[in-house]
Amino acid sequence: MNLLPKTHEEFATVDYWNTFFKKRGEKAFEWYGEYLELCEQIHKYIRPNDKILMVGCGNSKLSMDMYDSGFKDITNIDISAVAIKKMQEANARTRSDMKFIQMDATSMSFDNEQFSVALDKGTLDALFVDDTEGTQKTVEAYFKEIARVLRNGGRYVCISLLQEHILKYIIEYFPKNAFMLRIVHCPDADAANQEKNLENPDAVSMPVFTIVATKFKSLPMPILEFSYTSDKVQRCKSALDLQNSVKSLQTAAVVCNGLGRTDVVGHNDVSIDLCRPGENVARYTVHIVDQPPARGLGKYAVFLVPQGREVEWLFATSKGRRKLLEQSKFQRMAVVTLHREQSYLSMDEVKAELSDSVKSFAPVGLKDQIPYLSIGADMGTRTTLFKGKSDISGDFVVEEVEGSDGKTFRRLIFMSNQAVVQSEALIKKGKGKNQDNIDFGYLACQHHAYMSLGVQLIAESQEQMIKILVIGLGGGGLCMFLHEAVGNIDITAVDIDPAMANVAEKYFGLQQDERLHVVIEDGLQFLNYCRKEGHKYDAILFDVDSKDLTLGMSCPPPSFMANDVLLNLKSLLNESGLFILNLVCRDDTLRDQTIGDLKTIFPSVCSYKLDEDVNEIIYCTNNEKFKKLSVWKKCLGSSGRKLNDLTKKKKLCKDEVLDVTEFLSELKI
Repeated sequence: MNLLPKTHEEFATVDYWNTFFKKRGEKAFEWYGEYLELCEQIHKYIRPNDKILMVGCGNSKLSMDMYDSGFKDITNIDISAVAIKKMQEANARTRSDMKFIQMDATSMSFDNEQFSVALDKGTLDALFVDDTEGTQKTVEAYFKEIARVLRNGGRYVCISLLQEHILKYIIEYFPKNAFMLRIVHCPDADAANQEKNLENPDAVSMPVFTIVATKFKSLPMPILEFSYTSDKVQRCKSALDLQNSVKSLQTAAVVCNGLGRTDVVGHNDVSIDLCRPGENVARYTVHIVDQPPARGLGKYAVFLVPQGREVEWLFATSKGRRKLLEQSKFQRMAVVTLHREQSYLSMDEVKAELSDSVKSFAPVGLKDQIPYLSIGADMGTRTTLFKGKSDISGDFVVEEVEGSDGKTFRRLIFMSNQAVVQSEALIKKGKGKNQDNIDFGYLACQHHAYMSLGVQLIAESQEQMIKILVIGLGGGGLCMFLHEAVGNIDITAVDIDPAMANVAEKYFGLQQDERLHVVIEDGLQFLNYCRKEGHKYDAILFDVDSKDLTLGMSCPPPSFMANDVLLNLKSLLNESGLFILNLVCRDDTLRDQTIGDLKTIFPSVCSYKLDEDVNEIIYCTNNEKFKKLSVWKKCLGSSGRKLNDLTKKKKLCKDEVLDVTEFLSELKI
């Protein structure tokens, strides 16, 4: 019997939980833990001298174990006469003063305020089987009886798996009826259940919780608390906060169950954010990747990504992480990235924090010690130089990180999309009194190299000054590279966000002069202005991202690909001019539509898909001679080699700008 969801999107759905609870059937009591696994919560919230009512005792040994541990005043009730008779017979000699009474918990015959504790192990879950009106009335009658028989200050202590509709109901019901509500996670019960289930490949272990509802005559305001571990209680600001705290544990548990018994080969990675108890800000993100088992592969390892390197292709993309896994020689790997705004003292501290969590992501039955892999011996460094907020781009940071070979990189990051580097510069460290400088020859983005190739094609075909329009400034890295690498160029860069221009000048070395000027304007409006004024350009570059991350095309925004905009571009280009587009599109249908639209406007359209990124560089021209791929290859091949030679002579770029042979072989028309 398979209780696992087919996909991780089903983990938190009502239907999944309903199916789960129906299938567990008569073995329900096994999911809640025994006395030794629950004793931490029992001893914290129940005193030996409390007058205890055990509601729905069934055949559970919990009350017997509690009695033997010093809790002597226990009254057990259950609706089943068979269960009560068996429990009376089993305890008649050794626990003669412990009471067992057949009684309906929704209509008890006890006096008002007779007990100081009502203890419920799974009874609420058994009663609250669905969310129908009839079931809710039964549960309401049950809670009213619990409130009636409890003294003021008494506690309803309930062990539950907190199915979604149960969780919502208790969060609303208890505060409304003057109960302080605390929900406590029971990790010992979880661990015991996982251990038991090792022998059963179809079993699923779900988190166990203790509901502690304390009765008061009245409360001036709702008091809601959550305890992830026994030593730390978090006061929740709202019912939604409490609900989310519980659901995050439940979702993670199902993920871990699924990972223990299946793999993610051929699927997208499973990614989980990890927070410290009581905090809502992610401290780590864990990506789980698998490859098919093979001889010589280790079972499982953890790879810790140094700070600042989480944006690199190898760690930031699913394809890159799978490449990393292949190189590591392990069947499964947890790739862990560290977050901004967090402090990490040492590699040992990180390992200690992650220890329990990464064990949860291991294949089922793993007994081997889990190796930790990384680059270097420390967690890297990240220094925030500036935090800003733009009305257009939102929150952003400028930071410096230490990369490979001791190089220092300065980056612009939009906080709405932290996995993407908007701009990056290589810092040339000055000596003595000399200040650090920006290396304008460094191209951080592979797609900028291939956009530069198109500009070089235009530049080498003309002796006079060529006019280039760049829509999308960012930190100005592409513009400054072209300014330094190509002598006969006049660049106009347009960006809608004035904050970006300020950041580019202050932190990324952007320098305006007679060959480079920046215009703060909406790119589409500026194109309209240029058409009305009769301006012409030898090349127009689109390198502008969309602020809407839900779209299948994140660069450029869809409005930039409208038919009237493309016609506008066509009219602005000289006869041999070139439109160069940085296209980032994860939707194949939308991508094909975009290419089709371009082909209806421009006589010649050519594309190159980058290997290590989702970017695709599109070259469009009005020149009829470029209708054949052979012409593109000849011209771009020549300009690519010249650009390489030029940048090497000037010591520009990090290593090699272009792999011309590979580029030409992958070129498509």
